Amino acid sequence: MEQNPANLIIVCGHYGSGKTNFAVNLAIRMRQQYPGKKVYAADLDIVNPYFRTADAAELLSANGIEPLIPEFANTNVDIPSLPPKLYQLLEGKNENEIAIVDVGGDDGSVALGMYSRLIKARPYKMLYVINYYRPLTEDPADCYGCMLEIEASSGLKCTGIVNNSNLGAETTEEIIVDSVEYAKNCARTCSLPLLCHTYRPDIAPDTPDAMKKAGYGGEPLMAMENATKKLF
Repeated sequence: MEQNPANLIIVCGHYGSGKTNFAVNLAIRMRQQYPGKKVYAADLDIVNPYFRTADAAELLSANGIEPLIPEFANTNVDIPSLPPKLYQLLEGKNENEIAIVDVGGDDGSVALGMYSRLIKARPYKMLYVINYYRPLTEDPADCYGCMLEIEASSGLKCTGIVNNSNLGAETTEEIIVDSVEYAKNCARTCSLPLLCHTYRPDIAPDTPDAMKKAGYGGEPLMAMENATKKLF
């Protein structure tokens, strides 16, 4: 964690990369690391029924984080109605507020593009979440192409990569270790820093030791809990 983090952190990624679970866990981590700041978690997806952050609203609130969820989240109404507070957060005028914005890697980034001028006028970070075990992004070149699509539709630039490679409840320590070189290759291909590898201690508790045994002891790890419901 940085001493002075960006007050706006955008989390993007291809569908199924696990970006929302990462966004929720990041919000909780930021709240713990910077107790003097107010942390918000905003869902910018506009295509129902894929409002994933809405599933974690209770968990966010329990951790002192205010969820900002569109009025029609998890309904059959496809009207992009965003909370007024989100506009204020995108302006970034309050240094004591941190916004974690979860956007879809596909249609959701189009919604983000509506605010690109506002966002580019202030410091921000846009984290690109990748998953080696998801279709369409299992090759670094495909991963790069997906990132370019997100950047083109959002009008913003990614600033770092998060390796969230997993197979859900079937994830093992070996599965995570096997994704390390892929993540490094993606980072090189995208010309972005690789910020961390995620893992869930409840299903792969020995990941740190497995990384060390494989020669990756210096890789940054982020432990996460399962904060969102299964899609299927």
